[in-house]
Amino acid sequence: MIAYDLQCCNGHRFEGWFEDSRSFDRQKKQGLIACPICEETAVSKMPSTFAIKGASGTVPPKSGAKGDLAVLSQQIADYVEKNFDNVGADFAREALKMHYGVSEPRNIRGFSTSTEEATLKAEGISFFKFPVSSESSDPDAS
Repeated sequence: MIAYDLQCCNGHRFEGWFEDSRSFDRQKKQGLIACPICEETAVSKMPSTFAIKGASGTVPPKSGAKGDLAVLSQQIADYVEKNFDNVGADFAREALKMHYGVSEPRNIRGFSTSTEEATLKAEGISFFKFPVSSESSDPDAS
């Protein structure tokens, strides 16, 4: 058995248990996985603290403390900032260009409208949304 942290397109997080990763993929494709809150079937796997190694090569402890979550959130934000190209408002356009082979695939970050997100989903483009602090979202911030 394997447990995944899942999130629906409306932002509700929940856990799902599957026989293996292929079982998750099959059930998702068939629309059998639904959010227990809103029953939305557009769900995606979320990063889990069990899958993120710390600097010492150990998995962060699962204490549930708000401080631990804040630290983990900051580590993720720092990693994305350092390892993803910031394309700002051109996120959807750049994702579509990579999807159709117009530009080379690369890690990108930015923002998009709900209409652009719907287009990306309709085109079969996977993306991950996560909140950022107001300091991180200001492109003019140093």
